Amino acid sequence: MAKLIDEIKHDLSFIKAHTLQPQWYKVLKVFILLGFMAGYFFLFGMLKTVLFFAVFFFMSILVHITYRVKTDRWTRSWLDFVVIEQGGESRAESIGIFYYLAIVFNAMLSLVISQIV
Repeated sequence: MAKLIDEIKHDLSFIKAHTLQPQWYKVLKVFILLGFMAGYFFLFGMLKTVLFFAVFFFMSILVHITYRVKTDRWTRSWLDFVVIEQGGESRAESIGIFYYLAIVFNAMLSLVISQIV
């Protein structure tokens, strides 16, 4: 359990420190998700909102873990995640279309599943 907590701390520090997106964009994503969830709640109720969030969270964790494993804890390039050497240190340079398409696919799949159930 301690190793899992250490790995989560490592990822959280990476998320806070990375320069793949500007800080305002990271904050904007949180507000967009909260706004969407509030609207979803008012339109479809608590059960469908919780189901949407659970499926979306699970699928997003799978995308995160896949990228984490394939990039060897964010230290090498894979697909649209690019790592460069700068001053003797590895630095994440960009993440692109595949990652964002996976997130959009997760949202659409979550929407469909929450509406079917």
